[in-house]
Amino acid sequence: METIKIVIERTDDLFSAYAENVEGVYAAGESVEEVKRSVENAIRLLKEHNTAENVPDILKKEYVLEYTYDTQSFLEHYKRLFNNPALEKLTGINQKQLHHYATGHRKPRPESAKKIEAALHKLGSELSSLKLQY
Repeated sequence: METIKIVIERTDDLFSAYAENVEGVYAAGESVEEVKRSVENAIRLLKEHNTAENVPDILKKEYVLEYTYDTQSFLEHYKRLFNNPALEKLTGINQKQLHHYATGHRKPRPESAKKIEAALHKLGSELSSLKLQY
């Protein structure tokens, strides 16, 4: 199965997305959910309105969409689930700095972005392995 790599970024007024490895796939929306639907629509339109030889080969096979967020987009999208105190506890990055990342006033250094990602992956791993007693 092929992977289409979609990058989601936050702009001043909306979220935008593009496929890193498929030419012609671009999308925008007011929320991450909306931009994801727009990506799927862009792929559908690309397949429907082009001749077979003009459709990228990857779209002729089975594929999955893999989303990569810039830090601001991630923090904006998940702010209902992860407030700054919780993220500080998870990542060790202070709340004021996280706020700057979330608002776009500052971009994290690669080490800080990796620290956030690693903390979230660790949490995800812990959550995926837990069982609730009932």
